[in-house]
Amino acid sequence: MSDERKTTVPVWTLATSDVRVPGLTAGESMTGERLAELRGVLAALAEEPIVTLEVHPLPDRIDRGRGIPLDAASPLAQHLSQFVAQSARSSLTAARATASGENLYRMVIPAKVAAQLGQGVIRPMVPNAAATGCVFGDFVNTTTGRLASKATFVPVGGAAAAGTAGGAGATAGVAAAGGTALTVAAPLVLMAVAVGASAHADHKRQQAIEHITELLEQLQEDKLDDERSALDGCRGAIDKATAVLLDQGRLGVSLGLDSAVHAIDTALSKAEGRLDRWRSALDGVPEGEAVELGTLTKSFPGVDGHGGAFRTHLELAALAVALKRRVVVLQAVEQAQGDPGNPFENFTRALKRDQHHLDALESGIAGVLVRLSALELARPNGRRPVFTTSEVDRLMSAAHRIHQLGSGVTVHHRATDVAIEIARDEDGSVVVFPALPV
Repeated sequence: MSDERKTTVPVWTLATSDVRVPGLTAGESMTGERLAELRGVLAALAEEPIVTLEVHPLPDRIDRGRGIPLDAASPLAQHLSQFVAQSARSSLTAARATASGENLYRMVIPAKVAAQLGQGVIRPMVPNAAATGCVFGDFVNTTTGRLASKATFVPVGGAAAAGTAGGAGATAGVAAAGGTALTVAAPLVLMAVAVGASAHADHKRQQAIEHITELLEQLQEDKLDDERSALDGCRGAIDKATAVLLDQGRLGVSLGLDSAVHAIDTALSKAEGRLDRWRSALDGVPEGEAVELGTLTKSFPGVDGHGGAFRTHLELAALAVALKRRVVVLQAVEQAQGDPGNPFENFTRALKRDQHHLDALESGIAGVLVRLSALELARPNGRRPVFTTSEVDRLMSAAHRIHQLGSGVTVHHRATDVAIEIARDEDGSVVVFPALPV
Protein backbone atom coordinates (compact mmCIF):
# COMPACT_ATOMS: atom_id res chain seq x y z
CA MET A 1 0.00 0.00 0.00
CA SER A 2 1.39 3.40 -0.87
CA ASP A 3 0.24 6.96 -0.45
CA GLU A 4 1.95 9.72 -2.38
CA ARG A 5 0.29 12.55 -0.45
CA LYS A 6 2.54 14.79 1.58
CA THR A 7 0.98 15.28 5.00
CA THR A 8 2.19 17.89 7.48
CA VAL A 9 1.84 16.57 11.02
CA PRO A 10 2.30 18.99 13.94
CA VAL A 11 4.02 17.34 16.91
CA TRP A 12 4.38 18.63 20.47
CA THR A 13 6.64 17.51 23.29
CA LEU A 14 4.64 17.27 26.51
CA ALA A 15 6.11 17.05 29.99
CA THR A 16 4.45 16.14 33.25
CA SER A 17 6.47 18.72 35.19
CA ASP A 18 9.00 21.50 34.64
CA VAL A 19 12.11 19.74 33.29
CA ARG A 20 15.10 20.56 31.14
CA VAL A 21 15.63 18.70 27.87
CA PRO A 22 17.55 19.31 24.64
CA GLY A 23 15.80 22.10 22.76
CA LEU A 24 13.97 21.69 19.46
CA THR A 25 13.64 24.24 16.73
CA ALA A 26 9.95 24.93 16.23
CA GLY A 27 8.91 24.64 12.62
CA GLU A 28 11.91 22.53 11.58
CA SER A 29 10.47 19.54 9.72
CA MET A 30 11.60 15.97 10.36
CA THR A 31 10.91 12.42 9.22
CA GLY A 32 9.13 9.75 11.22
CA GLU A 33 12.48 8.02 11.82
CA ARG A 34 14.01 11.25 13.14
CA LEU A 35 11.03 11.72 15.43
CA ALA A 36 11.49 8.20 16.83
CA GLU A 37 15.14 8.99 17.54
CA LEU A 38 14.09 12.20 19.26
CA ARG A 39 11.76 10.31 21.59
CA GLY A 40 14.61 8.07 22.65
CA VAL A 41 16.85 11.05 23.39
CA LEU A 42 14.14 12.81 25.40
CA ALA A 43 13.42 9.67 27.43
CA ALA A 44 17.12 9.07 28.13
CA LEU A 45 17.99 12.62 29.20
CA ALA A 46 14.86 13.83 30.95
CA GLU A 47 14.21 13.07 34.60
CA GLU A 48 10.44 13.27 34.23
CA PRO A 49 8.13 11.60 31.67
CA ILE A 50 8.15 13.38 28.30
CA VAL A 51 5.82 12.25 25.53
CA THR A 52 5.07 13.43 22.02
CA LEU A 53 1.64 14.30 20.68
CA GLU A 54 0.83 14.24 16.96
CA VAL A 55 -2.34 15.43 15.25
CA HIS A 56 -3.57 13.65 12.10
CA PRO A 57 -6.69 14.07 9.95
CA LEU A 58 -9.52 11.89 11.23
CA PRO A 59 -9.83 8.82 8.95
CA ASP A 60 -13.19 8.01 7.40
CA ARG A 61 -13.17 4.47 8.76
CA ILE A 62 -12.72 4.02 12.49
CA ASP A 63 -14.08 1.21 14.65
CA ARG A 64 -15.18 3.39 17.56
CA GLY A 65 -16.56 0.36 19.36
CA ARG A 66 -13.01 -0.64 20.31
CA GLY A 67 -12.47 2.48 22.38
CA ILE A 68 -13.83 4.26 25.43
CA PRO A 69 -16.06 7.25 24.55
CA LEU A 70 -15.94 10.40 26.70
CA ASP A 71 -18.20 13.40 26.24
CA ALA A 72 -16.97 16.97 25.80
CA ALA A 73 -17.44 17.73 29.52
CA SER A 74 -15.05 14.98 30.65
CA PRO A 75 -11.67 16.12 32.04
CA LEU A 76 -9.65 14.47 29.25
CA ALA A 77 -11.79 16.05 26.52
CA GLN A 78 -11.60 19.45 28.23
CA HIS A 79 -7.82 19.30 28.64
CA LEU A 80 -7.45 18.32 24.99
CA SER A 81 -9.82 21.09 23.83
CA GLN A 82 -7.90 23.69 25.86
CA PHE A 83 -4.64 22.42 24.43
CA VAL A 84 -5.98 22.60 20.86
CA ALA A 85 -7.30 26.14 21.33
CA GLN A 86 -4.05 27.47 22.82
CA SER A 87 -1.95 25.72 20.18
CA ALA A 88 -4.04 27.14 17.33
CA ARG A 89 -3.52 30.68 18.65
CA SER A 90 0.25 30.32 18.85
CA SER A 91 0.99 28.24 15.74
CA LEU A 92 -0.31 28.62 12.19
CA THR A 93 0.64 24.98 11.45
CA ALA A 94 -1.39 23.77 14.42
CA ALA A 95 -4.30 26.06 13.51
CA ARG A 96 -4.50 24.65 9.99
CA ALA A 97 -4.21 21.04 11.15
CA THR A 98 -6.98 21.38 13.78
CA ALA A 99 -9.29 23.80 11.92
CA SER A 100 -11.98 21.17 11.22
CA GLY A 101 -12.24 20.20 14.88
CA GLU A 102 -12.16 16.52 13.88
CA ASN A 103 -8.73 14.94 14.29
CA LEU A 104 -6.90 11.86 15.43
CA TYR A 105 -4.41 12.63 18.20
CA ARG A 106 -1.60 10.18 18.75
CA MET A 107 0.30 10.33 22.03
CA VAL A 108 3.49 8.26 22.05
CA ILE A 109 4.94 7.20 25.39
CA PRO A 110 8.68 6.33 25.22
CA ALA A 111 9.68 2.77 26.10
CA LYS A 112 11.50 3.96 29.23
CA VAL A 113 8.32 5.55 30.57
CA ALA A 114 6.11 2.65 29.43
CA ALA A 115 8.33 0.25 31.39
CA GLN A 116 7.64 2.30 34.53
CA LEU A 117 3.94 1.57 34.12
CA GLY A 118 4.49 -2.20 34.50
CA GLN A 119 5.28 -4.56 31.65
CA GLY A 120 1.77 -5.98 31.56
CA VAL A 121 -0.16 -2.74 31.03
CA ILE A 122 0.65 -2.79 27.34
CA ARG A 123 1.54 -6.11 25.74
CA PRO A 124 2.61 -6.71 22.14
CA MET A 125 -0.24 -8.10 20.05
CA VAL A 126 -0.11 -11.28 17.98
CA PRO A 127 1.83 -10.85 14.71
CA ASN A 128 -1.16 -10.01 12.51
CA ALA A 129 -3.00 -7.89 15.08
CA ALA A 130 -1.21 -4.68 14.15
CA ALA A 131 -3.39 -4.30 11.09
CA THR A 132 -6.66 -4.80 12.97
CA GLY A 133 -5.51 -2.80 15.97
CA CYS A 134 -4.67 0.42 14.14
CA VAL A 135 -7.20 3.17 13.67
CA PHE A 136 -5.43 5.29 11.08
CA GLY A 137 -7.49 3.89 8.18
CA ASP A 138 -5.92 4.96 4.90
CA PHE A 139 -2.79 6.21 6.66
CA VAL A 140 -1.69 2.75 7.75
CA ASN A 141 -0.10 0.01 5.66
CA THR A 142 -2.35 -2.95 6.47
CA THR A 143 0.54 -5.37 6.05
CA THR A 144 3.14 -3.71 8.26
CA GLY A 145 0.84 -1.66 10.47
CA ARG A 146 3.07 1.40 9.92
CA LEU A 147 2.12 4.81 8.60
CA ALA A 148 2.04 4.70 4.81
CA SER A 149 1.50 8.36 3.98
CA LYS A 150 4.57 10.52 3.40
CA ALA A 151 4.15 12.59 6.52
CA THR A 152 6.44 15.44 7.51
CA PHE A 153 6.51 16.04 11.26
CA VAL A 154 6.81 19.66 12.36
CA PRO A 155 7.67 20.43 16.01
CA VAL A 156 5.41 23.09 17.51
CA GLY A 157 6.94 25.20 20.26
CA GLY A 158 5.37 27.57 22.72
CA ALA A 159 1.98 25.87 22.83
CA ALA A 160 0.42 25.51 26.25
CA ALA A 161 -2.76 23.99 27.53
CA ALA A 162 -4.36 26.63 29.71
CA GLY A 163 -6.66 26.18 32.67
CA THR A 164 -6.57 24.31 35.92
CA ALA A 165 -5.95 20.61 36.22
CA GLY A 166 -9.34 20.00 37.74
CA GLY A 167 -7.99 17.72 40.42
CA ALA A 168 -5.89 15.62 38.06
CA GLY A 169 -2.62 17.49 38.24
CA ALA A 170 -0.83 20.78 38.19
CA THR A 171 -1.90 23.66 35.97
CA ALA A 172 -0.63 23.11 32.46
CA GLY A 173 1.62 25.75 30.93
CA VAL A 174 4.88 26.50 29.20
CA ALA A 175 8.15 25.65 30.92
CA ALA A 176 11.56 26.86 29.84
CA ALA A 177 13.45 23.70 28.97
CA GLY A 178 16.86 23.95 27.36
CA GLY A 179 15.92 27.20 25.65
CA THR A 180 12.78 25.71 24.11
CA ALA A 181 9.22 26.21 25.30
CA LEU A 182 8.02 22.83 26.55
CA THR A 183 4.36 22.19 27.27
CA VAL A 184 3.71 21.01 30.82
CA ALA A 185 0.51 18.97 30.51
CA ALA A 186 0.46 16.46 33.34
CA PRO A 187 -3.36 16.14 33.42
CA LEU A 188 -3.58 15.50 29.68
CA VAL A 189 -0.84 12.85 29.80
CA LEU A 190 -2.21 11.19 32.94
CA MET A 191 -5.78 10.91 31.68
CA ALA A 192 -4.72 9.72 28.22
CA VAL A 193 -2.51 6.98 29.66
CA ALA A 194 -5.21 5.93 32.14
CA VAL A 195 -7.99 5.66 29.55
CA GLY A 196 -5.73 4.07 26.93
CA ALA A 197 -4.52 1.43 29.40
CA SER A 198 -8.09 0.77 30.57
CA ALA A 199 -9.28 0.38 26.98
CA HIS A 200 -6.39 -1.99 26.27
CA ALA A 201 -7.27 -4.15 29.27
CA ASP A 202 -10.94 -4.24 28.26
CA HIS A 203 -9.94 -5.28 24.73
CA LYS A 204 -8.04 -8.22 26.25
CA ARG A 205 -11.12 -9.03 28.36
CA GLN A 206 -13.30 -9.18 25.25
CA GLN A 207 -10.85 -11.52 23.54
CA ALA A 208 -10.71 -13.83 26.57
CA ILE A 209 -14.52 -13.95 26.87
CA GLU A 210 -14.87 -14.89 23.20
CA HIS A 211 -12.32 -17.69 23.56
CA ILE A 212 -13.85 -19.01 26.79
CA THR A 213 -17.35 -19.04 25.32
CA GLU A 214 -16.14 -21.05 22.34
CA LEU A 215 -14.25 -23.51 24.55
CA LEU A 216 -17.15 -24.01 26.97
CA GLU A 217 -19.52 -24.80 24.10
CA GLN A 218 -17.31 -27.79 23.34
CA LEU A 219 -16.52 -28.71 26.95
CA GLN A 220 -19.97 -28.32 28.58
CA GLU A 221 -18.42 -27.85 32.04
CA ASP A 222 -20.83 -26.14 34.46
CA LYS A 223 -18.25 -25.25 37.11
CA LEU A 224 -16.02 -23.46 34.60
CA ASP A 225 -19.07 -21.75 33.14
CA ASP A 226 -19.87 -20.44 36.62
CA GLU A 227 -16.32 -19.07 36.90
CA ARG A 228 -16.72 -17.30 33.56
CA SER A 229 -20.09 -15.83 34.56
CA ALA A 230 -18.77 -14.56 37.90
CA LEU A 231 -15.86 -12.81 36.20
CA ASP A 232 -17.83 -11.35 33.32
CA GLY A 233 -20.40 -10.10 35.82
CA CYS A 234 -17.72 -7.78 37.23
CA ARG A 235 -17.64 -5.70 34.06
CA GLY A 236 -20.65 -3.55 34.98
CA ALA A 237 -19.17 -2.39 38.28
CA ILE A 238 -15.78 -1.71 36.66
CA ASP A 239 -17.37 0.27 33.81
CA LYS A 240 -19.34 2.40 36.30
CA ALA A 241 -16.25 3.01 38.42
CA THR A 242 -14.27 3.95 35.32
CA ALA A 243 -16.90 6.46 34.26
CA VAL A 244 -17.04 8.01 37.74
CA LEU A 245 -13.26 8.35 38.10
CA LEU A 246 -12.77 9.73 34.59
CA ASP A 247 -15.31 12.40 35.52
CA GLN A 248 -13.24 12.98 38.68
CA GLY A 249 -15.91 11.69 41.02
CA ARG A 250 -15.43 9.56 44.12
CA LEU A 251 -15.89 5.81 44.25
CA GLY A 252 -18.64 4.60 46.61
CA VAL A 253 -19.78 1.24 47.95
CA SER A 254 -22.98 1.47 45.89
CA LEU A 255 -20.98 0.96 42.68
CA GLY A 256 -20.30 -2.67 43.64
CA LEU A 257 -16.58 -2.45 42.91
CA ASP A 258 -15.65 -4.15 46.20
CA SER A 259 -17.62 -7.31 45.34
CA ALA A 260 -16.21 -7.26 41.81
CA VAL A 261 -12.64 -7.07 43.15
CA HIS A 262 -13.38 -10.00 45.49
CA ALA A 263 -14.59 -12.13 42.56
CA ILE A 264 -11.51 -11.18 40.51
CA ASP A 265 -9.11 -11.91 43.37
CA THR A 266 -10.80 -15.29 43.90
CA ALA A 267 -10.29 -16.13 40.22
CA LEU A 268 -6.65 -15.03 40.41
CA SER A 269 -6.15 -17.27 43.45
CA LYS A 270 -7.53 -20.22 41.49
CA ALA A 271 -5.24 -19.39 38.57
CA GLU A 272 -2.21 -19.31 40.88
CA GLY A 273 -3.20 -22.69 42.35
CA ARG A 274 -3.50 -24.18 38.88
CA LEU A 275 -0.17 -22.68 37.89
CA ASP A 276 1.51 -24.35 40.89
CA ARG A 277 0.01 -27.72 39.90
CA TRP A 278 1.13 -27.30 36.29
CA ARG A 279 4.66 -26.48 37.36
CA SER A 280 4.76 -29.48 39.70
CA ALA A 281 3.56 -31.78 36.92
CA LEU A 282 6.26 -30.52 34.57
CA ASP A 283 8.91 -30.81 37.28
CA GLY A 284 7.94 -34.49 37.54
CA VAL A 285 8.87 -35.15 33.91
CA PRO A 286 12.50 -36.44 33.76
CA GLU A 287 14.66 -34.01 31.80
CA GLY A 288 15.35 -35.16 28.26
CA GLU A 289 12.84 -38.03 28.38
CA ALA A 290 9.69 -38.41 26.33
CA VAL A 291 6.34 -38.40 28.12
CA GLU A 292 3.28 -40.47 27.30
CA LEU A 293 0.24 -38.57 26.10
CA GLY A 294 -2.00 -40.27 28.67
CA THR A 295 0.28 -39.15 31.49
CA LEU A 296 0.33 -35.59 30.17
CA THR A 297 -3.45 -35.28 29.82
CA LYS A 298 -3.96 -36.27 33.48
CA SER A 299 -2.32 -33.01 34.57
CA PHE A 300 -3.30 -31.01 31.49
CA PRO A 301 -6.76 -32.30 30.47
CA GLY A 302 -7.57 -31.59 26.84
CA VAL A 303 -4.10 -30.29 26.02
CA ASP A 304 -4.03 -32.58 22.99
CA GLY A 305 -7.23 -31.15 21.48
CA HIS A 306 -8.75 -27.86 20.34
CA GLY A 307 -10.68 -27.32 23.57
CA GLY A 308 -10.37 -28.98 26.93
CA ALA A 309 -10.28 -27.84 30.54
CA PHE A 310 -6.60 -26.82 30.41
CA ARG A 311 -7.11 -24.29 27.61
CA THR A 312 -10.24 -22.98 29.34
CA HIS A 313 -8.23 -22.52 32.54
CA LEU A 314 -5.69 -20.48 30.54
CA GLU A 315 -8.40 -18.19 29.18
CA LEU A 316 -10.03 -17.80 32.62
CA ALA A 317 -6.67 -16.70 33.98
CA ALA A 318 -6.28 -14.22 31.10
CA LEU A 319 -9.76 -12.85 31.80
CA ALA A 320 -9.07 -12.42 35.52
CA VAL A 321 -5.77 -10.65 34.79
CA ALA A 322 -7.39 -8.31 32.24
CA LEU A 323 -10.14 -7.33 34.71
CA LYS A 324 -7.62 -6.85 37.51
CA ARG A 325 -5.50 -4.59 35.30
CA ARG A 326 -8.52 -2.35 34.75
CA VAL A 327 -9.08 -2.18 38.50
CA VAL A 328 -5.40 -1.40 39.10
CA VAL A 329 -5.58 1.50 36.65
CA LEU A 330 -8.66 2.82 38.46
CA GLN A 331 -6.88 2.64 41.81
CA ALA A 332 -3.84 4.42 40.36
CA VAL A 333 -6.00 7.22 38.94
CA GLU A 334 -7.78 7.62 42.26
CA GLN A 335 -4.45 7.97 44.08
CA ALA A 336 -3.12 10.43 41.52
CA GLN A 337 -6.21 12.62 41.72
CA GLY A 338 -5.88 12.65 45.49
CA ASP A 339 -2.53 14.46 45.18
CA PRO A 340 -2.85 17.10 42.42
CA GLY A 341 0.76 18.18 42.82
CA ASN A 342 2.43 15.13 41.25
CA PRO A 343 -0.20 12.97 39.52
CA PHE A 344 2.06 11.06 37.18
CA GLU A 345 4.51 10.07 39.91
CA ASN A 346 1.68 8.72 42.05
CA PHE A 347 0.15 7.05 39.01
CA THR A 348 3.33 5.22 37.98
CA ARG A 349 4.15 4.27 41.57
CA ALA A 350 0.73 2.70 42.09
CA LEU A 351 0.86 0.85 38.78
CA LYS A 352 4.35 -0.54 39.38
CA ARG A 353 3.47 -1.85 42.82
CA ASP A 354 0.21 -3.53 41.84
CA GLN A 355 1.28 -4.74 38.40
CA HIS A 356 4.21 -6.78 39.71
CA HIS A 357 1.99 -9.58 41.01
CA LEU A 358 0.05 -9.81 37.74
CA ASP A 359 3.24 -9.75 35.68
CA ALA A 360 4.61 -12.67 37.70
CA LEU A 361 1.42 -14.71 37.14
CA GLU A 362 1.43 -14.09 33.39
CA SER A 363 5.15 -14.85 33.13
CA GLY A 364 4.62 -18.07 35.07
CA ILE A 365 1.85 -19.21 32.72
CA ALA A 366 3.98 -18.28 29.70
CA GLY A 367 6.82 -20.36 31.13
CA VAL A 368 4.53 -23.37 31.49
CA LEU A 369 3.40 -23.05 27.87
CA VAL A 370 6.99 -22.85 26.65
CA ARG A 371 7.97 -25.94 28.68
CA LEU A 372 4.94 -27.86 27.43
CA SER A 373 5.66 -27.00 23.81
CA ALA A 374 9.18 -28.40 24.15
CA LEU A 375 8.06 -31.84 25.40
CA GLU A 376 8.57 -34.92 23.29
CA LEU A 377 5.67 -37.40 23.22
CA ALA A 378 6.49 -41.08 23.72
CA ARG A 379 4.92 -43.99 21.91
CA PRO A 380 2.03 -45.48 23.90
CA ASN A 381 2.91 -48.55 25.95
CA GLY A 382 1.27 -51.70 24.71
CA ARG A 383 1.83 -55.29 23.72
CA ARG A 384 1.12 -54.69 20.06
CA PRO A 385 4.25 -54.01 18.00
CA VAL A 386 2.22 -52.11 15.38
CA PHE A 387 -0.19 -49.22 15.94
CA THR A 388 -3.24 -48.40 13.90
CA THR A 389 -3.37 -45.47 11.52
CA SER A 390 -5.82 -43.64 13.79
CA GLU A 391 -3.49 -44.03 16.79
CA VAL A 392 -0.56 -42.66 14.81
CA ASP A 393 -2.66 -39.77 13.52
CA ARG A 394 -3.83 -38.91 17.03
CA LEU A 395 -0.28 -38.91 18.37
CA MET A 396 1.00 -36.70 15.55
CA SER A 397 -1.95 -34.34 15.87
CA ALA A 398 -1.47 -34.09 19.64
CA ALA A 399 2.25 -33.42 19.23
CA HIS A 400 1.51 -30.62 16.78
CA ARG A 401 -1.06 -28.95 19.05
CA ILE A 402 1.22 -29.19 22.10
CA HIS A 403 4.16 -27.74 20.21
CA GLN A 404 1.92 -24.86 19.07
CA LEU A 405 1.33 -23.84 22.69
CA GLY A 406 4.65 -22.01 22.71
CA SER A 407 4.00 -20.18 19.45
CA GLY A 408 4.08 -16.43 19.99
CA VAL A 409 4.67 -16.74 23.74
CA THR A 410 7.29 -14.44 25.21
CA VAL A 411 8.27 -14.98 28.82
CA HIS A 412 10.14 -11.68 29.20
CA HIS A 413 8.76 -8.72 27.29
CA ARG A 414 11.02 -5.98 25.98
CA ALA A 415 9.67 -2.52 26.63
CA THR A 416 8.53 -0.66 23.50
CA ASP A 417 7.17 2.77 22.76
CA VAL A 418 3.43 2.89 23.35
CA ALA A 419 0.88 4.80 21.26
CA ILE A 420 -2.45 6.06 22.62
CA GLU A 421 -4.81 7.28 19.89
CA ILE A 422 -7.66 9.69 20.58
CA ALA A 423 -10.35 10.52 18.02
CA ARG A 424 -11.79 14.00 18.67
CA ASP A 425 -15.07 15.09 17.11
CA GLU A 426 -16.16 18.62 16.26
CA ASP A 427 -18.29 18.88 19.43
CA GLY A 428 -15.22 18.18 21.60
CA SER A 429 -16.15 14.61 22.56
CA VAL A 430 -13.43 11.98 22.25
CA VAL A 431 -12.97 8.23 21.85
CA VAL A 432 -9.78 6.79 23.35
CA PHE A 433 -8.56 3.59 21.71
CA PRO A 434 -6.63 0.73 23.34
CA ALA A 435 -2.99 1.61 23.86
CA LEU A 436 -0.74 -0.30 21.49
CA PRO A 437 3.00 -0.93 21.14
CA VAL A 438 4.55 1.22 18.42
